[in-house]
Amino acid sequence: MDRATWREWLGLAVLTLPVLVLATDLTVLFLAMPSIATDLHPGTAQMLWILHVYGFLVGGFLITMGRLGDRVGRRRLLLGGGAVFTALVVVAAYSTSAGMLIAARALLGVAGATLMPSSFALLRNMFHDAGQRRIAISLLTGAFTAGGALGPVLGGALLEFFWWGSVFLVNLPALVLLVAAGPFVLPEYRDPDSRPLDLISVGLSLGAVLGVIYGLQEMVEHGFRPAYLVPVVAGLAFAVVFVRRQLRLADPLLDLTLFAERAFGASVGAVLLTVFALGGLLFLLTQYLQWVVGLSPLGAGVWMLPFAGANLVGALLAPLLARWMRHVCAMGLGSLLGVVGLAFSAVIGIDAGPAALMAGVGVAGIGAGAVVTLGSDLIIGTAPLERAGSAAAVQEVAGEMGQALGTALLGSLGLLVYGRSVLEHLPAGVPEDAAAAARAGPAEGFGAAGRLQAGAGERLLDVLREAFGHGLVAAMSVGVVVFLLLFVAAVGALLRPESRHR
Repeated sequence: MDRATWREWLGLAVLTLPVLVLATDLTVLFLAMPSIATDLHPGTAQMLWILHVYGFLVGGFLITMGRLGDRVGRRRLLLGGGAVFTALVVVAAYSTSAGMLIAARALLGVAGATLMPSSFALLRNMFHDAGQRRIAISLLTGAFTAGGALGPVLGGALLEFFWWGSVFLVNLPALVLLVAAGPFVLPEYRDPDSRPLDLISVGLSLGAVLGVIYGLQEMVEHGFRPAYLVPVVAGLAFAVVFVRRQLRLADPLLDLTLFAERAFGASVGAVLLTVFALGGLLFLLTQYLQWVVGLSPLGAGVWMLPFAGANLVGALLAPLLARWMRHVCAMGLGSLLGVVGLAFSAVIGIDAGPAALMAGVGVAGIGAGAVVTLGSDLIIGTAPLERAGSAAAVQEVAGEMGQALGTALLGSLGLLVYGRSVLEHLPAGVPEDAAAAARAGPAEGFGAAGRLQAGAGERLLDVLREAFGHGLVAAMSVGVVVFLLLFVAAVGALLRPESRHR
C-alpha cells in the first residue's frame, strides 16, 4: 500500500489550520462578551445568540457539508468555505450592531461546517497506509482540542491590549495560508457517481440537529422548563423522518448502511459517550474554578490548559497504542483511565484542592483523547472512500451531540444537587433575599454572599462552596459510570468476529 510522501505531510500541516480556526472560534468569544455588550448594547437574547448561533449552525450543517464535499470535491469545498470564512471574520470584527454581529456569526457557522468534514475526509485519500492515517487523525484531533482550550486564553490576552474585534481577526493569518497553500498541497477527490443533494433531506437534518442542540442549550442557560422540551422533541421527530427518507433514497444525504459495519456504529457511540462524559463536566469545572476557587475567567481558562494538554497527549499516544494492541484494547484502556481519573477527582480531588482535582481530570483527558482518536480512525477508515465525507460528518455530529447532552444533563444534575444541598444546610440568620438567591443558583448565590457582612457572608459562602462541590462530585460519578459503560459496550461490540481485524 502506498505510503505518504512529504507532500501529504505538508498537506496535513495545512489541514490543521481550519481545524484550529473552527475550534478557537467556538470558544474565543467567552471573555469578549462584556466588551461587546458595552460597545453594541445587545439585549439578553441577542447576547445569547451572539455566543451560540455559530455553534448551532456548525452542528446543523455538518451532515449536509459532509455529503456536499463528496459530491463537488472535498478540497474545493474546504477552500471555498475557507475563503468565505475569511471574509466573514472581517465582517464580524467590524460589526456596528448586535444584529450585524449575529448575522455574521450565523454565516460563519455555515461556512465553518465545511471545514471539519472536508479536513478529516481528505485524510482518507491522502494517507492510504492505516498507520500513517491514524497518526494524521491524532494530529487533527489534537489540533481541535488545542484550539478549543486556547480560545478563552487567547481571547483574554488579546482583550488586554486590543478591542473585541481582534478575537476574530486573530484567525486571519491561518485562513489566508489555508486558501493560498491548499491548492498546491491538498489533493482533490469527489464521488464520480454522486447525484444532486436531496434538499428535503437537508432541511430535515438541519431541523433535527438544530432542534435538539438548541433545546438542550436553553436548558443549560435557563434551567429545565417544559417549553425547552418542544424543540428537542421536534428535533427528534425530524430525525425519525430523516432516517426513514434516507432508507428510501437511492443516493441519500447520509448513507445509513455505514452503520451496518459494527466497528463504525460502535465507534460513533464511543465518541458520543466520551464527549458526553467530559463535555458536561468541563462546563461545571470552569464554574467551580471561578465560584469556589475564586479565579477570574482568564485564570480559570489557564487552569483548564493542563486538561487540554493531557487530552492532546492521549490523542498523540493513540497511534502508538494501536501498533501495540488491537483497537478494542486501546479504547478499553482509555476508558479505564477515564474511570480512574474521574474517580480520583471525585473522592480525593474536591477536598485536596484544584491541583489534585485537575490532575485526576487530566488522567481522564488522556484516556478520552485516545478513545476519540481511535474511534475517529475506525469511523473514517471503515467507510468507503466515496462516503468518507459523510462518515467524517457523522463523527462530528456525534461530538456535537455528546457535548450538548453532557452539558445539559450533567450540568443540570450538578445544579440540582447543589440546590438540594443548599436547602439542607442553609445557615440560620441569612436574610431571606440572600437565601432566595442561593436557592436560585450558584451565580446568584455567590453574588448575594459577597454582599453580606463578613460573618454571615463567609458562613453562606462555605455552604455554597460545599454544595457546588457535591454537585460536581455527582456529575463526576455519572462520568465514571459512562466510562464503565463505554468500556463494556466497546469491548462487547469490537471483539465480535464481524469486527474483522479491529
